[in-house]
Amino acid sequence: MEANILISNCTIISMTAKGIIENGVIAIKNDEITYVGKQTTAPKITAEKLLDAQGKVAIPGLINCHTHLAMTLFRGIAEDQPLRTWLTDTIWPLEAKLQPKDVYSGALLGCLEMIKTGTTTLADMYYHEDQVAQAVEKAGLRAVLTQGTIEIGDPRIGEKTLKNSISFATKYHGYADGRVTTRLGPHAVYTCSQELLAKVRETASKLNLGIQIHLAESKEMMKQIRKEHNLGEVELLKKIGFLGSDVLAAHCIHLIKKEMKLLAMHNVKVAHNPVANMKLAQGTAKIKDLRDLGIVVGLGTDGPASNNTLDMFETMKVAALLQKLHYQDPTVLPAYTVLKMATIEAAKALGIENSIGSIEIGKKADILLIDFKTPHLTPLHNVYANIVYSAHGSDVHTVIANGKILMENREVETLNENEVIHKAQTTAFRLAAN
Repeated sequence: MEANILISNCTIISMTAKGIIENGVIAIKNDEITYVGKQTTAPKITAEKLLDAQGKVAIPGLINCHTHLAMTLFRGIAEDQPLRTWLTDTIWPLEAKLQPKDVYSGALLGCLEMIKTGTTTLADMYYHEDQVAQAVEKAGLRAVLTQGTIEIGDPRIGEKTLKNSISFATKYHGYADGRVTTRLGPHAVYTCSQELLAKVRETASKLNLGIQIHLAESKEMMKQIRKEHNLGEVELLKKIGFLGSDVLAAHCIHLIKKEMKLLAMHNVKVAHNPVANMKLAQGTAKIKDLRDLGIVVGLGTDGPASNNTLDMFETMKVAALLQKLHYQDPTVLPAYTVLKMATIEAAKALGIENSIGSIEIGKKADILLIDFKTPHLTPLHNVYANIVYSAHGSDVHTVIANGKILMENREVETLNENEVIHKAQTTAFRLAAN
């Protein structure tokens, strides 16, 4: 049996019914996994590249279900502010200055951070999304990208941004050898009219594209929508026929049971962003309730301006702890469940679970090797607990995406780390100074 890459001597966390495979072997040919199993029963495999993963744990590449990648440029610039102030006084004025080259610099920095912390797939919604696509291609990552659509009371802006969103989606779907897929993305119910949202829904169905949207993020905005329409956000979306299995709704914090049941009825997926929700004091999404209704929930970081990092290991830990605290129940969201929400469940949320999210034959080779030979990951009683509660993004030793090594022994191979950091810092300081 021939392979391009052979990983040996590792503990494999397959995220399948096979569970944990000790002393495991993974063979990769081109962009796919061609063998997964124990070293003792593996066929003879010859490979161009051998990775001896003694003392390391292999897991599927982590999946960030919601972020705004280029907001790395605004990391630390609008701290400790209420959401409305954060948006209107700092973030929106800065975003108005963004040029395509700025978005590219910020997106490259985000890609670099993701590689260094073990994320191989991201779902992004922002402006100048073609620049994000080009950054993703260069970095070697996988992405579901959306050019945002927003109206803010002016139908002309809505028409223009939707046109741009459609143009981007049709041009870049399948970009970067298929690593990039696209969606349409109305910002939120409070920034898009019913007419615009209905047009997005109609277009997405016609083009067979999914949708990303922010939903039930702000209690203040929820109250505003109910006052204007005598309906909650979810009910309004149901009324116009917007809800569907291709919709990924970010946040979903302020939902009553009836609204949760509507999301479940229409098989809407949810992207949970616990760190950003806490930092902006927006509240705690009831993830146990959503999952109990059968709703697929993936994890996300949100943008680096409202989270400050893109580290999915941090997000996993916070997600678990916050739910335990909220429900006053330590059994809620055990470690294995949380890891699912960052891998196979996240893949389901993005509609690409047939390609990624687990380590099994026939899937794309998106794999991390985590170095467990560290004090804070010793001893190893429960590998899932160590990954979720003890590991950091800096413990990621090797990153493989689409069968290509992006980082080995902490050295990134697809990007010039110093160059990317310098360019992003220069860009961020220029934007803040003007």
